[in-house]
Amino acid sequence: MKTCLRLLVLCGVLFISLPQMASADEMLMARINMDFPEAMLKLQGTLKHQGYTISRVQRIDIGLTKSGYKTDKYRVVFYGKPEEVKNISARYPQLIPYLPLKLALFAEANDTLLIAANPLMLAPKADKELKSYLTHWAHDLQKLLTTMRSSSD
Repeated sequence: MKTCLRLLVLCGVLFISLPQMASADEMLMARINMDFPEAMLKLQGTLKHQGYTISRVQRIDIGLTKSGYKTDKYRVVFYGKPEEVKNISARYPQLIPYLPLKLALFAEANDTLLIAANPLMLAPKADKELKSYLTHWAHDLQKLLTTMRSSSD
């Protein structure tokens, strides 16, 4: 019993002393009470309504199935505004791997989850012009998640 207690105390101390690896600000997520096809359709329509272009939808489930996972509903949606992506890529080549923006969509039981990296995490020490784009994208993403949540009620 004393050994278990010491182990718990040690684990608690290690946990407290570790730097935080991730925070809620880094990822944005919404649980949608819609089936996967309906959520995918709504997501595409909402992105288009916000002025974004979907450059591609990548199926991830094929690789997951080959690895033993049982899912057929997992996609990554690549989206952006072509002119903005072109401008940002030219001015900030270090951001090219992160553009266009990406959003994961997958089924979990009767819900569908949407998860995306917060665009503000791309350049925490951004200059004014880049910060403006990142803030706008983050705002649009929050708006998209809110729209998706309210559509499922």
